[in-house]
Amino acid sequence: MTTEQETRPHAAAGPVRWAADTVATMREGARLRLDYSAASLWRVDRIIDDLRREETPYAAVERALRGFGAYAGEVIVRQASAEWWAADGGHRIRTADGQLWDPIDEARRCFAGDGSLRLLCRDATAGAPEPRDRRPR
Repeated sequence: MTTEQETRPHAAAGPVRWAADTVATMREGARLRLDYSAASLWRVDRIIDDLRREETPYAAVERALRGFGAYAGEVIVRQASAEWWAADGGHRIRTADGQLWDPIDEARRCFAGDGSLRLLCRDATAGAPEPRDRRPR
């Protein structure tokens, strides 16, 4: 393994778990169903915006933002046949065109009032091939 790239099973382990935890927390705590669709990111952007407008301290939402970013990353992975990469101590999405996207940082930018997970997904999946079927055969 190089420091720039690790394989999906290792690089994706944390983000996939964080995304799944976020889906479960939103379903159980907020009665909100997140279905890994691009449209669901509109709701996530609104949740983050509400937290910001309520002036929630960053320290209180830091883990939630990581989870929301990981969720957005998984949406991109599924929509654009992309993959998680671990580099420089962080997790990013690499799309088929070779671009790297940082949905976890984008969630933090959303909280700061200068970002959108929905728009990040739109940009990252523009021109992407149809999602591959991930169901086991």
